[in-house]
Amino acid sequence: MNDQQPLENIAPNRGTRAWRFAAAMLGPILALLCVIAFFAVADAVFADGTFWTFRNMRTVSVQTCVVAVAALGMTMVIVSGGIDLSAGTALALCATVLALGLREDVAFYCWQGDNFAGASRKLADAQDQLADASLKAAASPETASEKDALINIVAQRRETLLQIMVAKIETARRAEEKAASPALKKRRRAELQALEKKQVQLNDANFHLDDNRRWLSGVANAPATASLALLLGLLTGVLAGVVNGLLVSSLRVAPFIITLGAMTIYLGLGNLISGNVPVQPALDQIPHWLGDITRNSPDALWFGFPYGVWLVLVLAIGLALVLKYSVFGRHVFAIGSNEATARLCGIQISHVKIGVYGLSGLFLGVAGAYQFSRLSVGNPTSGLGLELRVIAAVVIGGASLNGGRGSVLGTLTGAAIMAVIASGCTQLGLENPIQDIILGGIIISAVTVDQIRQRRQEAS
Repeated sequence: MNDQQPLENIAPNRGTRAWRFAAAMLGPILALLCVIAFFAVADAVFADGTFWTFRNMRTVSVQTCVVAVAALGMTMVIVSGGIDLSAGTALALCATVLALGLREDVAFYCWQGDNFAGASRKLADAQDQLADASLKAAASPETASEKDALINIVAQRRETLLQIMVAKIETARRAEEKAASPALKKRRRAELQALEKKQVQLNDANFHLDDNRRWLSGVANAPATASLALLLGLLTGVLAGVVNGLLVSSLRVAPFIITLGAMTIYLGLGNLISGNVPVQPALDQIPHWLGDITRNSPDALWFGFPYGVWLVLVLAIGLALVLKYSVFGRHVFAIGSNEATARLCGIQISHVKIGVYGLSGLFLGVAGAYQFSRLSVGNPTSGLGLELRVIAAVVIGGASLNGGRGSVLGTLTGAAIMAVIASGCTQLGLENPIQDIILGGIIISAVTVDQIRQRRQEAS
């Protein structure tokens, strides 16, 4: 009898744990289905019934991507018992770095030491100064020496721009020869012809560069610029994450305080490198594949959705496998459950935290690329407030702010719930403040449920 008693107790415990696991996994999905059903019925009764259409669901999935990717990284942070309030501004900083790399043609700049846009601006400024000096020289012969000096400067800058243009033409010619498809070859040929036309204009001594926007149109970046700019954006995210991890692990200050300060730092860095204005590359400088990440046009869809949506799923699966089956993933959950016990078990707490924040930063870099794909601009202030939605997606998905619990599926579901609410309110004609009130109520409810669950587990 005594030998049998433990077996009788084990079975109910296993059943209870299995039920709790199923409830934790299925709860957010059931909540998502309920939200979808509510807005579908409300839209059918009070609006035009377009909510429950494949087109709208595709739009919702695209709108979910930025928050979903950033929330994947935040899942690791929260599971480890941390928080990252700098996620929004760090994400915007990554998008700004990416946009700046495209606008300044970073690969060509590294190769030539200057770029087409920069050399054009310098020539236009010198020509304007020369025009002013010519007027002064006509009225006062004493200023003729200033005019002569500016003539030499204009000539030097014209020669520099011509050298850059020759290099651009050679690059465009090679790109045309290597073009694989007829459509791409046609586009490369158009870029080459535009450059050759500008070269003829620039060789005219009387040519004055006064319409800079029109002058820059039709000039594509070097082929490697897009990849390099994207890499810089991703590295910016990783660096921001590693800095957060180092500060949290070394200063032993609450992550809330550390990342609150980092939020302002990353906002300031973004404004510093952008000159306090949004960074907007020319359309010719944005590669099609980068714009296609979130584009809903028929030529950018794969199995009915933009390939950026599928990339989110790939990232989610990869992260789920890491958290479930890797030693690193087990250490993340162990630290979040009980950091003191994890330290006694020999886990390198500081190394794991730096890895968690660094990997989360990588996801922020990817989210920054998504944001740039949607907006075609890098704006350092566009991430303000976004960190709250990222954290909300993780919490609504069933993660505990106390650490030790969270799932990738729950995070994606939480992000989808917020996107569905936003879309449903828009379909019903509800204003943004109503959406914020609804979302705030859901967040409070999710945290309350988590706290009740936590107290019950501690009591048992």
